[in-house]
Amino acid sequence: MKKVKKILFGITSLTIGGAERVLVDLANELCNDYDITIFTIYPNGEFEKSLSNKIKLKSLYSKRYNELSKIQKVFVPLKVWINKNQIYKKYIKENFDVEIAFLEGPITRLISVKNRDTKKVAWIHNDISRVFGNNLKSKIKRYIDEKIYNKFDELVFVSKDNKKSFEKIYKNNAVKKEIIYNYINSENILKKSNDEIPEIFAEDELNFVTVARLVEQKGIDRLIRVHSKLIKENLKHKIWVIGDGPEYKKLESLVDINSVKDTFKLLGKRENPYPYIKKADYFCLLSYFEGYGMVLEEAKILGKDILITNTAAREAVEGYEYATIIENNENDIYKILKEKILKGKDAINKSEKTKDYNNEDIIQKIKNILDSKKGMR
Repeated sequence: MKKVKKILFGITSLTIGGAERVLVDLANELCNDYDITIFTIYPNGEFEKSLSNKIKLKSLYSKRYNELSKIQKVFVPLKVWINKNQIYKKYIKENFDVEIAFLEGPITRLISVKNRDTKKVAWIHNDISRVFGNNLKSKIKRYIDEKIYNKFDELVFVSKDNKKSFEKIYKNNAVKKEIIYNYINSENILKKSNDEIPEIFAEDELNFVTVARLVEQKGIDRLIRVHSKLIKENLKHKIWVIGDGPEYKKLESLVDINSVKDTFKLLGKRENPYPYIKKADYFCLLSYFEGYGMVLEEAKILGKDILITNTAAREAVEGYEYATIIENNENDIYKILKEKILKGKDAINKSEKTKDYNNEDIIQKIKNILDSKKGMR
């Protein structure tokens, strides 16, 4: 009888987010062929309940990240780094065939701990040159991570641009590298997009929707300023923002200061964003920088018109007829949104046709990594 391979996926948590949703869908797909365990640093993420009962779930801490004090939020990642060998031996080491760090940061440093018989893989979702910033703290992290990534047997990037960015920062990294686009369950997206939502999208004005974690990277602050300027010019429209994060209170205050509370809606977390995307006239991802932008694939599956800034996310809309790439500055965002509003609904793609998303090649590439032996580069 063929031995079932034991696979560990590590991630910070399974709270609402793009990489987190990908991992849940991917693990659910793979658990029929592999013995899957997911290890999180923080427990009780919203997506945990979407996991198959075949998947084992382990967590390092008993509190969610947002339940920690400010001091704990600073020191927990440091503690994971300093004590990674002890934590690994106590919580992870279980003779897994493959261990995968599915997100940048503390979980990658933890999974990097050597285990002679285990193949180590790191997944990189973001532009590594931008994700940590440029202050002293970020430079220390980059120095640490240069050594960390060299400990892996294989690195997987979700886009060509992310791989180029990584190679520009870590020029001497000789680990095998591969590009694998995100696994997406398109049937699930189409099904969930038909759910009812309490919010009403007025049909006599344009509705723009964005789905993003509320961090500086996503540029929601400048979107509020652009929106306010357009509203003052009597160009009626609404912007709906789905997501939560450390910038929420700051953005809420900015909405109040600009007196756009009735037209710029910060909806917070939504486990199912797809009905909002489906009802929107435009889906937007107007970030300062991006990785591949999995949510763009989801918007394409739903056949939406898409507006993005010129970041690595442009790779996700290559060849997509209904995408507009905007120069990455506030003035150009203002000009393009103004043009779309002035043209109105007549210029929008009215097609109900959805875009096929083929996962077969993606799954096969991932299985090749899981089934190949350690050291086979």
